Amino acid sequence: MDLRQKYYEAYEALDRTIQARIEKECYPAMGYTSNLDLLCDFNTKRLNELLKENMPEAVLAQMRAASKIQTMQDLLETMVYYCSHGIGGEVDVENVELVKSTFDFKYGMGGTAVQAAMALDSVGCPSIVHLTDDSKEVCDILDTLGVYTVSQGGELVHTDKISQTHEQEPHFIIQFKKDDKICLGEQELVIPCSNRLILTKITVNEYVPFSEAYFKWIEENAGKVSSNVLSSFNALLSPELLKERLDFAKRHLAVYKENNPEGVVFFEDAHFHSIDVKKLCLETVCPSVDILSMNEEELNHTLNDIYHIKVDTEDIISCVEGARSIRSMFGVRKGVIIHTKDYSMYVGDSLKADIERGLIYGNMLATAKANNGWYGTREQIKEVLEFDFSERGMKNYQILKESRYAQEAVLIPSKYIDTPRFTIGLGDSFVGGVQMCF
Repeated sequence: MDLRQKYYEAYEALDRTIQARIEKECYPAMGYTSNLDLLCDFNTKRLNELLKENMPEAVLAQMRAASKIQTMQDLLETMVYYCSHGIGGEVDVENVELVKSTFDFKYGMGGTAVQAAMALDSVGCPSIVHLTDDSKEVCDILDTLGVYTVSQGGELVHTDKISQTHEQEPHFIIQFKKDDKICLGEQELVIPCSNRLILTKITVNEYVPFSEAYFKWIEENAGKVSSNVLSSFNALLSPELLKERLDFAKRHLAVYKENNPEGVVFFEDAHFHSIDVKKLCLETVCPSVDILSMNEEELNHTLNDIYHIKVDTEDIISCVEGARSIRSMFGVRKGVIIHTKDYSMYVGDSLKADIERGLIYGNMLATAKANNGWYGTREQIKEVLEFDFSERGMKNYQILKESRYAQEAVLIPSKYIDTPRFTIGLGDSFVGGVQMCF
């Protein structure tokens, strides 16, 4: 069966898959953080005006990202650096009012778990989320038919039944597009790749308060929880507090697996604010994890930068071997997923779940969000079927099929968009889609 046919068959099975999950009361549990995203109305014309007004003598090519946004110069240099290199990233912002006064914005949802849940809800698939930022603005966005959470009283409820207990955490999302130009005087830089910069005001997610009611519900109803998703430890800065959270999570996962041996423990990696925290997180939690998932930037950072193990993310065989190294180093039970704009890939043991179809659903939901700027409906996902495959993804597919890893790795090329409307939350939407195969 060719790849195009596999996508069509997965789409045709989508309604049946979701209906079966609803009838069986089958949910992925999505942890652990939420926050309010402020989606900035950003364009290079506005950036160029700000540069001319505030830094007329500056040299664009010499600009570097600030460690924390406090001044207009910090903001502008950081934006120029990320835009001109076409890279995504996250920088702390101390002066929130500066950013608010510089751009217009609209509200969005932030956090891997809740974005994945929103992507699932858009196709009618229910899930359960753990909230940290439980502000009214966040709960209003999440108040949909398919998104549940657990109340302090231990009941499965929609978010309109939740009262705020924690401080709001705002994240500013600056989306930039390939081929747009940054200009200052005679200088010109062309953005090489569409991506996003996140300016983060850390509040509640610096310590990720756990809802014991959420964990208790999952343990007592483990048979209804098809996958238990962990994410978003990346803003924690205290190793002692992180260790406390991870030890709690490991005890919880042991009970979950005891009550549902078929349940899948799924950990989504992230950009961490501290290398020491990232190492502690991976080394502590991965032995309790069935599947570790990450994008190619995280694969590169983990192996090349932290553990000094060479991986070339442009070489698919090197990526497979990198995934194998990560699984072995951290003791991941089943396998590793690598997801990129060109392909997604699982490397590891055979699973009872149809992981190939899970990767297709993940790709579909991510591409639909990239194309539409919001979580894709079934109709919008159907449009994705007509898109061409990524050339890089197809090349990697052929290389892998003819390699010695053909039986160990499953790779699905993505439907390709050269200039997506939005790149924030694409990996999170992918994570949501994959859960439908468990």
